[in-house]
Amino acid sequence: MTSPSSVPRLVVAAPSSGSGKTTVATGLMAAFAARGLAVSPHKVGPDYIDPGYHALATGRTGRNLDAYLCGPELIAPLFLHGARGCDLAVVEGVMGLYDGAAGEGELASTAQVAKLLGAPVVLVVDASAQSRSVAALVHGFASWDPGVRIGGVILNKVGSDRHEALLREALESCGVPVLGALRRAEPVNVPSRHLGLVPVAERRAAAVDSVAAITDLVVRGCDLGALEALARGAGAVPGGSAPWTPGSPTHDHPSRSVERRGSKPVVAVAGGEAFTFSYAEHAELLAAAGAEVVTFDPVRDERLPEGTRGLVIGGGFPEVYARELSANEPLRKAVAELAYSGAPVAAECAGLLYLCRELDGQPMCGVLDATARMTDRLTLGYRDAVAVGDSALAAAGTRMRGHEFHRTVVEPGAGAAPAWGVRAPVRRVEGFVQHGVHASYLHTHWASEPGVARRFVERCRTS
Repeated sequence: MTSPSSVPRLVVAAPSSGSGKTTVATGLMAAFAARGLAVSPHKVGPDYIDPGYHALATGRTGRNLDAYLCGPELIAPLFLHGARGCDLAVVEGVMGLYDGAAGEGELASTAQVAKLLGAPVVLVVDASAQSRSVAALVHGFASWDPGVRIGGVILNKVGSDRHEALLREALESCGVPVLGALRRAEPVNVPSRHLGLVPVAERRAAAVDSVAAITDLVVRGCDLGALEALARGAGAVPGGSAPWTPGSPTHDHPSRSVERRGSKPVVAVAGGEAFTFSYAEHAELLAAAGAEVVTFDPVRDERLPEGTRGLVIGGGFPEVYARELSANEPLRKAVAELAYSGAPVAAECAGLLYLCRELDGQPMCGVLDATARMTDRLTLGYRDAVAVGDSALAAAGTRMRGHEFHRTVVEPGAGAAPAWGVRAPVRRVEGFVQHGVHASYLHTHWASEPGVARRFVERCRTS
């Protein structure tokens, strides 16, 4: 029987974005699952959308591994938590293999995560415009960091049998085996828009077809036996890490523990097509803190879940569904009444927009005296943040790391009581704290600071 710390695993990486990582990773997940294996899907970095396709491919929750948001020390425990009971894990990388947080060296790169997991890397190379040069590219990536093991290459966008033969011949000198070749003549339709792929929740039937087409492409083009053997040779995860546990005191300071008492307060979590961005660990932390977590759809549900005492509204695409969200006036009023009552409300990015007076001219909940609108400018990057004052989510001085990813602007950008002070790229305050509301553009990963979930649930009990 495989030890929990020795789950077979692969990291799917590439020299750059756009090389085909998501296609290959999703296809491999589905192909291994079709072989009867329980496959654990993971994504390096803060991306919320790819894990939705991973979940569709495997039937298991897609989970993120972000060494910037959570710290390198939590990567192995979070991985083992997600992979518990699985036969094999596939980790999709982010950007290029060695690309990480700007100005932070290897931090949050796919290479760092591969090393922290002791996992072999499968390099997906876009071979559409090269032949012999592919050997120089692969040799460079394989030799750049001796701590990263490139276990094989999958050639993507190969033009013909002759092209494939030239690529394979060139790579023979590298000592890195070719584990697959996918033809460029067989496109797979996964539509994108302003922030990446269209989430599964918005196109579920079409997404099922897309994953099926991707899987067929990978099954026909890859040596699944060799890839599985590579994964099974990974050995134990370095460092003797134990799986992360939402209620474990070993991942939080004992002085931050919250006494659990009374009945379970209902915490409503926004979902549906407009609010698809969330980390699975958030709901697990809320439940471990004693909450009853209930999902609702702000587009379709006209009432909050019965007995709601707190509200979590994460990220997503409210700008795409502004008319539908606005048309659901009964729910907008219910959200506003809950917020005005002083109940805890945690809103991130899309949730921030939903709480504004209006979004692109469409009336929203009106909890915040601010307006939101779409722009052409992309705001993207990691942020170091500190809580400016006390809120239902964090005590003043709480330090967390976050990530911004949006093409909207909220005016004003901060309330009289801001949510966070942010150090970079410029020093500023942002977000809103009023009554029980904590609203901000920053996406945070609560596993890095489990006390925020316990504080939030405690406020739900007492508000």
